[in-house]
Amino acid sequence: MTQNHDKTRVTVEIRNRSYKIVGEEDASHVRLVASLVDQKMREIQEMNPQLDTTSLAVLTAINAMNDYLKLKEDYATMLGSIKRERG
Repeated sequence: MTQNHDKTRVTVEIRNRSYKIVGEEDASHVRLVASLVDQKMREIQEMNPQLDTTSLAVLTAINAMNDYLKLKEDYATMLGSIKRERG
C-alpha cells in the first residue's frame, strides 16, 4: 500500500465489463491485478465453457486463494529454513 492515504480511482475491464476500483494501490498495480484476474477467468472458462459468470467468478476466486495459500506456505517454509541455517 502507498504511504499516503489518497484513494486511487481506476476503471478496469474484466471479461468485457468495466469496473471502477477505488483503493490505495497505484493505478498500474490495480490494472495489473485486473489483467491477471481477467486472464485467469478466461483460462478457466476455456476449460469450462458452460460456466455462468457467478460460477466462473467463484472458481477464479478459489484458484487465486489456492495459489496464495501455496505461496504463503512456501514463504513460511523458506523462512524456517533461513532461521535454521542462521541458528
